[in-house]
Amino acid sequence: MNRSKTPRSAEPADDWLKLDHQLCFALYSASLAMTKLYKPLLEPLGLTYPQYLVMLVLWEQDGISVSTLGQRLTLDSGTLTPLLKRLEAMGLVSRQRSAEDERRVELFLSPQGRSLKSLAQEIPPQLACAAACSLQELASLTRRLHELRGALSSPPPSSTEKE
Repeated sequence: MNRSKTPRSAEPADDWLKLDHQLCFALYSASLAMTKLYKPLLEPLGLTYPQYLVMLVLWEQDGISVSTLGQRLTLDSGTLTPLLKRLEAMGLVSRQRSAEDERRVELFLSPQGRSLKSLAQEIPPQLACAAACSLQELASLTRRLHELRGALSSPPPSSTEKE
């Protein structure tokens, strides 16, 4: 879709300005509800939602750099550093300077951090149940949201490009 064009609709222009018609608000309010839902699910793991996101990335790929983690989570170092310090104090991760490049800090799961993964495996089915949909439906929605994020993150086509 060319972002330079206004969507055509049979609805009056004022209808597009209703709160319930705003994708941004639907995403925002769904995000708040999701974070609220995760709180009791994460209590047995002793993690906050942002800490859980860090652990998800490390369960996928142990030994990554802090900068790579920041890119994956779209978080800056000012937000990430206190989060990592807390996880380290909890004994779940360790931060180590890279042997090849001392400017780079790498993250490693501790045995305790690795063991939390088995507890976390119970969360997706609970989430699907709370959302009243299957894991496949959640996966489909997740893929679509990733596509949306990609489209919104890429620069709009220049006005000189031909359609």
